[in-house]
Amino acid sequence: MKHIYFLFCCLFIFSCSPQNKTQKPTWLFGHWERTNDTDDKKTYEFWSKDFTGLGFTLKESDTVFKEHMRIITKNDTLYLEVSGVHETPVLFQFTSQTDSSFTCENPENEFPKKITYTLGDKKLKAEVSAGDFKIDFVFQKLQNFE
Repeated sequence: MKHIYFLFCCLFIFSCSPQNKTQKPTWLFGHWERTNDTDDKKTYEFWSKDFTGLGFTLKESDTVFKEHMRIITKNDTLYLEVSGVHETPVLFQFTSQTDSSFTCENPENEFPKKITYTLGDKKLKAEVSAGDFKIDFVFQKLQNFE
């Protein structure tokens, strides 16, 4: 009987252990095209299996915006690192995450302070915000690049 009690206690302790919070969002992988862009622009995000991303906007054949992104782990915490916009890379700490969404924040950054990605209905949605001001991005996956 002592063995059963010991086994039960061990199972209980291990089941209460914290879950691995550093699950990176594999659902980002792929080439995405923005569907709610202005008529004269095309915006894309390309996410690789090494959790690096490239976001860029074209106006005709000119690149008018470009950023590099990557999801990294520091001290068991996930961060979205964005570079190419400011002089130095900016880190946004993951503050919440589900199997189809994540939110990351950096209250010290001027804009955005908060970035949220959500996958649903075969669309990737991103929202960048600071206070009441926000910009919504809606992407669809480009099938030719899977």
